[in-house]
Amino acid sequence: MIIVTGGAGFIGSAVVWKLNALGRDDILIVDHLGRSDKWKNLVNRRFRDYMHKSEFLAQLEAGRLGKIEAVVHMGACSSTTQQDADYLMENNYHYSVALARFALKNGIRLINASSAATYGDGAAGFSDREDRLALLKPLNMYGYSKHLFDLWALGSGALNRLVSLKFFNVFGPNEYHKGDMISMVYKGCRQAVTDGAVRLFKSGHEAYADGEQKRDFVYVKDGAELIAWLLTHPEVNGLFNVGTGRARSWNAMAGAVFRALERPVNIAYIDMPPALRDRYQYFTQADMGRLKAAGCPVAFQDLEAAVFDYVTRYLVHNDRCL
Repeated sequence: MIIVTGGAGFIGSAVVWKLNALGRDDILIVDHLGRSDKWKNLVNRRFRDYMHKSEFLAQLEAGRLGKIEAVVHMGACSSTTQQDADYLMENNYHYSVALARFALKNGIRLINASSAATYGDGAAGFSDREDRLALLKPLNMYGYSKHLFDLWALGSGALNRLVSLKFFNVFGPNEYHKGDMISMVYKGCRQAVTDGAVRLFKSGHEAYADGEQKRDFVYVKDGAELIAWLLTHPEVNGLFNVGTGRARSWNAMAGAVFRALERPVNIAYIDMPPALRDRYQYFTQADMGRLKAAGCPVAFQDLEAAVFDYVTRYLVHNDRCL
């Protein structure tokens, strides 16, 4: 059996989609559905059972879940504006450490979701080398909670026995429930259709013109493909970036949305909210050398191809799920 925590969420449900495509349905979904619509991500999926995250660790440690092949740990609060630091410490850090300790003790493959938010303003670069970890200074508590797990994995000697994936700007189907944290591809498509213009933040940095702030955009389908490959290659462990290795501007992203919609490009620049100004990343670009050196064959799609697939196959048909 494969356990997917956060299995009803964005990346987690995409992993379940990929596993189903490979013929696997011996899957336990662990999540907290609450009052959100993310349950809809499970409607098209095949899995053995669902368990609330509050019950999961106790059931796991009591040995009541049967034989476990792997845990894909995508469950976390991913809001970069979450202000409750105690909650993030407990939910993102301590929960993950407890799960990792159990998996390692019992010889269970563990694939963990870290984040590019750990890189902060990028002053220390975007290398996933272990000897660079201590140099990183996250700009928000979410990034710090993920960074703490990576530091624990390194310091405890666990990092060479598990995988921790630093996801860059992921977008794609199954993200519709994420509220303010939904991707700008989704928001931009909706704005382009309803208002005829995509709204982007003005730049507050002299080195970047408006809309020329850059991100490494990665399609969720490619992330799921990577995790499926890692599940079949238990010899590959460590810390790895997940991105295309190519930084692209928000203007390029908006342009790709308009081209997919076959509409003229129309971008409006708006002021950045004060709460984001001191925590805003102006540039991210994954160093993908270590993952390539590990033999990963996944070809991450470029921005235009991924946006075209997302917009034309899903968003314009109001089909938001894989």
